[in-house]
Amino acid sequence: MVSSDIIISELEDALSHGSVERRAKTLRRVTDLFVFSSGHCSEDHIDLFDSIFSRLIADIETSARAILADRLATVPNAPPTVIRKLAFDDSIEVAQSILKKSDALDNATLVENASTKSQQHLLAISQRKSLAETVTDVLVERGNREVALSTVRNMGAKFSEVGYVRLIKRSEGDDEFAVSFGSRPEIPRHHFIKFLTKASHSVRLKLESENPQYAAEIRQAVADVATAMQTKAAAASHDYHAACALVESMQASGRLGEGEVEAFARAGKFEETAAALAVLCNLPIDIIERAMMQEDPGAGLIIVKAAGLSWLAARALLLLRAGARGVSPQALDEAMVSFTRLKRETAQRVVEFQRKRQQAAFPAGP
Repeated sequence: MVSSDIIISELEDALSHGSVERRAKTLRRVTDLFVFSSGHCSEDHIDLFDSIFSRLIADIETSARAILADRLATVPNAPPTVIRKLAFDDSIEVAQSILKKSDALDNATLVENASTKSQQHLLAISQRKSLAETVTDVLVERGNREVALSTVRNMGAKFSEVGYVRLIKRSEGDDEFAVSFGSRPEIPRHHFIKFLTKASHSVRLKLESENPQYAAEIRQAVADVATAMQTKAAAASHDYHAACALVESMQASGRLGEGEVEAFARAGKFEETAAALAVLCNLPIDIIERAMMQEDPGAGLIIVKAAGLSWLAARALLLLRAGARGVSPQALDEAMVSFTRLKRETAQRVVEFQRKRQQAAFPAGP
């Protein structure tokens, strides 16, 4: 390597007596020397170059700083102080190469930069080969549409739970953004379902056509969304407040069992019956209501069996479901056979699956 004394002597002369052109020339010479020898530099050498570069860029033109940034951006052990100065340069012409490519920037520095600098700086960060959740959180929250879209299209980006929520919000009413977001294969299912509830029909069709390997999953998720929305709409037609209060008080006092469920059903008390089964099966009341309202009685029978109730309670539930149209003796006989053959363990596994699917689709808030 060239002696540090020679470099420092030339530097001092350029800084003290040289023109801007001479300082830029010195910077190019020092840059060539560093890039050529960087693989063999010790920590002391890195510190020396860091000091030299920092002094030289203090008073040179933007174009010269941009050239330096381009040269140092891909050097793994580039001097940290000057890399930071270049990354935080107000001129995006200078900062962009460092922000896009430099491995010398840690996540904390990227978060700081994204939190304080211009949208152009954020756009450059969004194009890095990989992005940690802490960085994308800032890009998605603070960035404009161009920044957010670039971040979503970066397959090396990782997103936090908060990040997914923000991206879903930003995708509303923006089909291009929605397709880019929905095409990411790693989106957790509960976020994907929430996203589909807000996505347009054209977005769903485009996702299926562009990602045929996920078409079946997308269709299933759409079906889950439609079912959940229909259930919520149906639930709105029933007032469960009083029924739930009554059933919960009965449960607390040990007065809730098969006899009470059967009595509710025989009396035509839909809300109380649904509330009682929801408590006994530890399921959301909208799932119970969906089962009670389906044309096929199978789901209702499964819930009654999972709750440990007998055929008498199941029969009362079938009659409640049928209402004025009634149930034929043959249909009751067939239902009894099915109910008798159904093992409680099997019914409980089905109920547990429904519980987990509901929790995944609509997780509790913080």
